[in-house]
Amino acid sequence: METKVKSNGTAKKDNATVKKEVQKKLTDEAVGKTVVQEKTRTVEKPTINLDDRIQKFEKLRGLATQRERLTETLNELTKFNYNQDGSSSFHIRDSRNLEFKTTNSNLIKLVTSHLQSTLEHRKSEIEEQIVQFEL
Repeated sequence: METKVKSNGTAKKDNATVKKEVQKKLTDEAVGKTVVQEKTRTVEKPTINLDDRIQKFEKLRGLATQRERLTETLNELTKFNYNQDGSSSFHIRDSRNLEFKTTNSNLIKLVTSHLQSTLEHRKSEIEEQIVQFEL
């Protein structure tokens, strides 16, 4: 006796599996689950221009130099404020040689304290730029 296997039995089984997968996908979409297919993306690194990098480095060096000069100026101003005696004078001269002079200690103190706060503010701005700087 010979046993015959129906060829359509396996096909039904395959169709049933595919049908269940499609139903599950449709159910997930209806419920709100989204099926995300991951795509592999090749990210190319940008080419670094040597001239641009050197210019950025020079900018960073300039910021560092500005900070150093501001620190020196602040140190000199602090020395002046603490070593000031009653015989101080303040002179301002413009490009046309017009000059302003005063020996008023209250005015000198006011100008130096305003100058010091301005320089400290500028120094903190430059330090922030240096910290955030990217080469």
